[in-house]
Amino acid sequence: MEFFFNPKGIALIGATTKSARGGFSILTNLMNGFAGKIYPVNPRYSSIEGLTCYQSVLDVPDPVDLAIVFVPAPLVPKVIQECAVRKIPGVMIESGGFSETGDDGKKLQNMLRQISHETGIRLWGPNCMGLVDAVKRHVFSFVSPTILDLGLIPGDVSLIVQSGMLSAGFLIDTMTHGTMGISKVCSIGNKVDVEECELLEYLIRDPHTKAVGLYIESIPNGRRFIEICSRSPKPIVVLKGGKSRKGAQAALSHTASLSGNGAIVSGAMSQAGIVEATDFKQMMDICRTLAAFPSLPLKSAGRVAVLTYSGGAGIVSADFIENMGLEVADLSSQTLETLKSVFPEWMPISNPVDLWPAVEKNGGEKTYRTAVEAVCADPGVDAIFLHLFAGGFSLDFDLSPLAAGVKASGKPMIAWLIGEREKTREMQSAIQKLGIPVFREIQRSVECLHALFKRNKRETPWNASVESFQYAAAAASGRWKQVLATPSSSLDEHVSKQILADFGIPTVPEKIVASISEAKAAASDFGFPIVMKGISPGVVHKTEQGLVRIGIHSNEMVENAFSDIRAAMPNGGSILVQQQIDSGIELIVGFLRDPQFGPCVMLGLGGILAEALKDTAFAVAPISRKDAFHLMDQIRAQNVLNGFRNSIPVNREVLSDILIRMGELGLACPQIQEIDINPLIVCNGNPIAVDASIILAT
Repeated sequence: MEFFFNPKGIALIGATTKSARGGFSILTNLMNGFAGKIYPVNPRYSSIEGLTCYQSVLDVPDPVDLAIVFVPAPLVPKVIQECAVRKIPGVMIESGGFSETGDDGKKLQNMLRQISHETGIRLWGPNCMGLVDAVKRHVFSFVSPTILDLGLIPGDVSLIVQSGMLSAGFLIDTMTHGTMGISKVCSIGNKVDVEECELLEYLIRDPHTKAVGLYIESIPNGRRFIEICSRSPKPIVVLKGGKSRKGAQAALSHTASLSGNGAIVSGAMSQAGIVEATDFKQMMDICRTLAAFPSLPLKSAGRVAVLTYSGGAGIVSADFIENMGLEVADLSSQTLETLKSVFPEWMPISNPVDLWPAVEKNGGEKTYRTAVEAVCADPGVDAIFLHLFAGGFSLDFDLSPLAAGVKASGKPMIAWLIGEREKTREMQSAIQKLGIPVFREIQRSVECLHALFKRNKRETPWNASVESFQYAAAAASGRWKQVLATPSSSLDEHVSKQILADFGIPTVPEKIVASISEAKAAASDFGFPIVMKGISPGVVHKTEQGLVRIGIHSNEMVENAFSDIRAAMPNGGSILVQQQIDSGIELIVGFLRDPQFGPCVMLGLGGILAEALKDTAFAVAPISRKDAFHLMDQIRAQNVLNGFRNSIPVNREVLSDILIRMGELGLACPQIQEIDINPLIVCNGNPIAVDASIILAT
């Protein structure tokens, strides 16, 4: 990747003298910031802007290790072939007109992929905005040259953005509003070759990057992506586009990206310690907050001291803090005593701390300094949420000494700022230079605090390698090899549960019977009540077909159920007798192979509510015990798992075993496409598979 970020010389193929064209903007940007050799290439010119213009890239002298291409799409394959002949290792293709446009564009893009495969030349794009490095003032892009005039502010957040115009919009917005600085912005477009995994690895090593934000619409190599993120020492924030049905359709028409199931994407990111954003601005704000406090203790409790000049703002802050799972800190007696020294005697003090009476008595600077020093010294406070006003009310003062003390304490402090427009802008810029993230909304401020404290970093990186896991039931996959090779698309419930049991997953006692007498004998063995089911070829949802009878508690009911079920199966089938499990919490556990992330495990509320509530969580297999417990924590209805209305809580150790083995089963048996255990009934705290189906890959 080094030749993309730090080339010695650049050939610009498609350079032009026409100021309205992208080829002119790219050349202007290169001349204004790049210190290496620049070689315009266009057979129509002998020189452009005082630089020699070459007829072909084959004529370009050394040193040249990067080409930027901005010519019509049909011409691009020939240009790339010439770059390969010229031994240029990397090319940024900023031209559009490829797979995002339809079949003809797809053919052109496939040609590029083939050239890259055959020659080894690395291709960035096409249909992208290239690279902007604010630290080195490298603008390898057709973004408007005015971006340099507006002030390319260096920072420590880098972005990988699949949308070209969005990356340009991010830059212009942040630079003109002074919201934050940027290290690098990488616009990757259609990802014919270079993709987010390689760029992410580069940025993780980059000394100028402290946090990475990504807007992506597809993650073709999902397993590698989460492995990289899980071992990253730097925070990763992702906004995934195209998770909804309509969003996925939009992604197809935009950059020819296939979008995965939103729940799977969210589960995989949570598993890898990625912070998921839901909005562009939110992604940027979380990135700059995490970059500001990279060494925050990961197990801090998230107890926040709110220092405000408005009682109402303090109340709203407390509401958001508690709603987002943080805590309004209980201030120590020492902190309260220190605060009393600046407050009038009549004022009771609590958190949130309404500083206004103290400001009226002592002025803003002394009051704020005293309060901040007090909460920084308080062992029961993990973070400070500071409310500021620009433009009067004795609240305009130098925050530099205060910021230095906070930094020394090691505790994060963020600020909410409102006030007069111009003074607010000036104050925001000044405060952020002190290392204090500033926000204009209370909710966004608390969201960023939440991201700091709830960022889930793994103790050990997730490993995509199947060989790194020992399968205790590896022999079981061999025993079922012939069954799993069946041309049928699905296995029946009984066979499915036999396979599950062989992999150590608890299943309900049951027996296939061929007659009423066998059914009665099985009922006697299990004890009433029992359940009887019809297993008919190709039928997965038996209840809808009238093939399930529950609550059978006599031999007479056995006879009637046997006859009724047999009559409901005109095409034949088997009858299954099961021990009836006492009703309890019904869960669903599943396995599937996702196009982006491969084998995945699912947990959710099951039974008839599975589809209605959609309270599910996913993790990428193989999963560890920590992953399994994290999966349980993602279920919204925690009160159900913990014992609802005096019910016995789920035995999480047993459930974690089931989840781990589901992943192992799917990994050991590549013939399996999906597994559903629904319901997994929790009886006396212990989960047991009552119904199950295994779907085979076709």
